[in-house]
Amino acid sequence: MIHFKTPLEIEKMEKGGKILSDVLFAVIDNIKPGVSERELDDLAERLILEKGGEPGFKRVNGYKNTICVSTNDVVVHGIPGDYRIKQGDVVGIDCGVFYEGLNTDMSETILVGEDSKIEKFLVTGKRALEEAIKVAKEGNRIGDISKTIQDIVEKEAGYSVVRSLIGHGVGKKLHEEPEVPGFLNEPIAETPILKEGMTIAIEVIYNMGGRDVELMKDGWTIRTKDKSLSGVFERTVAITSSEPLILTPESAKI
Repeated sequence: MIHFKTPLEIEKMEKGGKILSDVLFAVIDNIKPGVSERELDDLAERLILEKGGEPGFKRVNGYKNTICVSTNDVVVHGIPGDYRIKQGDVVGIDCGVFYEGLNTDMSETILVGEDSKIEKFLVTGKRALEEAIKVAKEGNRIGDISKTIQDIVEKEAGYSVVRSLIGHGVGKKLHEEPEVPGFLNEPIAETPILKEGMTIAIEVIYNMGGRDVELMKDGWTIRTKDKSLSGVFERTVAITSSEPLILTPESAKI
């Protein structure tokens, strides 16, 4: 069942989303050669607590960290460890904040250094997210979001949208209905209609190579099967009576 949020709940999510955005981009700003994934995780936790939030991912049964770090061929759910960032790495940070009883969720991927081929790959994912958010309007359907992502990532750029990992509703729980795939697997008219009060995490989860992924022995980390690079971009968005409201907007560095 889809949980529709009241204006007060959306206001709380907007406050929590501001905390999350500030923290995530502070972490992004600290990604540089020599910094360990664990240090980035410690920074995220400290900043969230200082700002009055709670690390949302630590509320997930069995997960003990504040962020997930997806480095190079890691797609999602990478556990922050002792690995130290190197020049040329592609690093994705996924983070959640629990604030006044409600969750927000967000991710961003960057390249450490310069490489035109990788930069093109990351620009594609970010553009797919931005365009998908634009169609997240009342009266449209989840399928409109899915088609937008798939068209840009696969048809236009020739990369692969991961099929086994998708966006989702978010709010009282980190993962709620409806599912928000980055690809179409049914006619758009058969997908859920977007209505005012829905809050969803729109995610672009895609690979430079093939779409297949595999789960590692730790039970969390998911990597590309062909060892190609992966990227993830995500924002929490509220459906309103007019334009989409991004609850985790781009944030200035702190």
